[in-house]
Amino acid sequence: MSINDALSLADEMELDLVEISPNADPPVCKVVDYQKFLYQQKKKQKEIKANAAKIVVKEIRFGPNTDDHDYNFKLKHAINFLEEGAKVRAYVFFKGRSILFKEQGEKLLARFVNDLDDYGKVDQMPRLEGKRMIIILSPKKKK
Repeated sequence: MSINDALSLADEMELDLVEISPNADPPVCKVVDYQKFLYQQKKKQKEIKANAAKIVVKEIRFGPNTDDHDYNFKLKHAINFLEEGAKVRAYVFFKGRSILFKEQGEKLLARFVNDLDDYGKVDQMPRLEGKRMIIILSPKKKK
């Protein structure tokens, strides 16, 4: 149908001529109420956004000399977070001169990763950012 015919048809129906697919040959147009068309598009976008997975990141903080009881307590929390589907960012915070004991922080995070092997996988290996040594774990897919 020619553009003039389509426009006259849209005027008769008191609606708008909306171009749906401009790249097609010939271009595809539709006779609709333009405001309603925009509303429906916004609604579809909102629905897509609502269905998108939201990633939650939980943080767990250690000191370089974290005791066994504290470590186990934080480990249980990390297990719960991973089972809920959240990512876990664990970090060792070095105060003052404790930065000299980076090896202790690395050992602590390696032990943490080893203990959480059944629940999550490492996204990012331990790295030092300022006074923090950070590692990120994400939950394993359930079968």
